[in-house]
Amino acid sequence: MRLAGPLRIVALVVTVGLTWIVVSIVLGGPGRGFPRIQQLFISPENSVTAEPRARKYKCGLPQPCPDEHLAFRMVSGAANVIGPKICLEDKMLMSSVKDNVGRGLNIALVNGFHLPLDPGVSGELIEARAFDMWAGVGPVPPDVNELLKFIRPLHEGTLVFVASYDDPATKMNEETRKLFSDLGSKNVKELAFRDSWVFVGAKGVQNKSPFEQHVKNSKHTNKYEGWPEALEMEGCIPRKSTAS
Repeated sequence: MRLAGPLRIVALVVTVGLTWIVVSIVLGGPGRGFPRIQQLFISPENSVTAEPRARKYKCGLPQPCPDEHLAFRMVSGAANVIGPKICLEDKMLMSSVKDNVGRGLNIALVNGFHLPLDPGVSGELIEARAFDMWAGVGPVPPDVNELLKFIRPLHEGTLVFVASYDDPATKMNEETRKLFSDLGSKNVKELAFRDSWVFVGAKGVQNKSPFEQHVKNSKHTNKYEGWPEALEMEGCIPRKSTAS
C-alpha cells in the first residue's frame, strides 16, 4: 500500500513526458509549437512565400523564341581581360572556355537556312575564328587579309555573329567595313580603336540588321580604364526558308 503513492507519481511523470514528446513532434519540435499554432490563424493573403525562380530558356533567354526562330545570346569582351561569348540554340559557339576567342573580331558563321526535309540543318555552325585587328604591318596586315578571305565568299543565308574583344578596328580597312555593311551593319563605318561591338548579320539581307550594339571608347564614359563597357545582346532570329 505504501508503494501506491510513488507509483502514481512515476506514472504521472511518464505520462506528462510522453505527452510532451508527442505534442512536440506533431507541432514541429521543441520551442516551435506556438509559432506553428499561430500559422494556423494566418490568412493565405498575409503569408509570405518564396518567389518562384524565373525559368530560363535556350541560351538563358527569359522567354522562348517563336517557332522557326533561332535563340541567341552574345557578350562582347570586357576590356582585354574577359573574352566574348556567342551562344546559339543553347550551344556555345565561341568562348574562353572553348579556347577559340582572341583579341579583335570573333566571328561565327552559321547556316541560317531552314530546309523543309531536314530542319536540323538550320543553326549549324559552319566555322568560328578570331581575327586580330591590332597586330600586323603593311597595307593589308595578315589577319585582315585572312578576315577578307573568310567573309568574301559567304553564301546567301549565312548568319554572321560578331563580338569584339579589346580592339576591333585599328587595322580594319575600307573593304572590310563595306563587307560588314553589306551584311547589315550600320555602325561598322564608325567603329574605332577599343570600341565595344556586337552584331548579327546575314549574307543577302536587304535592310540593316536589328541585331547590333556599339559603344564608343571614350575616357569620359568608359567603364574600365581605357575601355568601354561590355555589351550583351540576345534575341530570336527568323530562319530563312529555301523556298523564299
